[in-house]
Amino acid sequence: MTAAPTILRLDRLELAFAPRPWPFAEERRREIDAFFAALKRDVPWLWNGRVLLLHEQAIDGRVFRGAYLETDYASFAAWRAWGRPAAGVCDCFGAAAVVAADGAVLLGVMGAHTANAGRIYFPCGTPDPVDIVDGKVDLDASLTRELKEETGLDRRDVAALPGWTTVMDGALVAQIRILRSPLTADALRARMLAHLAREPRPELADIRIVRGPDDFEPAMPSFVTAFLKRHFREG
Repeated sequence: MTAAPTILRLDRLELAFAPRPWPFAEERRREIDAFFAALKRDVPWLWNGRVLLLHEQAIDGRVFRGAYLETDYASFAAWRAWGRPAAGVCDCFGAAAVVAADGAVLLGVMGAHTANAGRIYFPCGTPDPVDIVDGKVDLDASLTRELKEETGLDRRDVAALPGWTTVMDGALVAQIRILRSPLTADALRARMLAHLAREPRPELADIRIVRGPDDFEPAMPSFVTAFLKRHFREG
């Protein structure tokens, strides 16, 4: 039986960039290259850029501390596709939980041309070197960028609640920021869909409004539904 995700409410994140080799990427290079070549045949516009993965973590009171290494997207994508085997890292990323004025939460459906086609998530993305500022990894900046790219919303459109909700699900660690909007869910969805319609190749195919557990779908990962269950239970 798979263990349920662990959910914590924390005050802040202290995340450093502490580069080091990733043995998984070095030892399985040939397999990774073959995997990525096959993936690009299906999704030819994928770019093998650089991403950050967490290799150290600790929770000190209400503070999450950690350190990231840098690797190539191909190695990360292979590790994720192969079930995130034990490899000394975690996929730790920032995510934006956009909450409408009527209490509903809005999620995005990943487009058919993406590596996670059909999955239903919060606006989020794996951090990359642009999120490193003065030796620190800024997940708030990362989720702000993803929010803008995916939905057209920027931080002037929402009010961030203090602190973070950390959802730990095996080697996946979602650092979720609750962003409240003054708009209703229907108005927010219409605005997000208008943004998608203007994009030449939008990352999202649709926007879902979730008002409670009855709106959960199988395409929502366990970290998403775990957060939403707690959110709706606590109001």
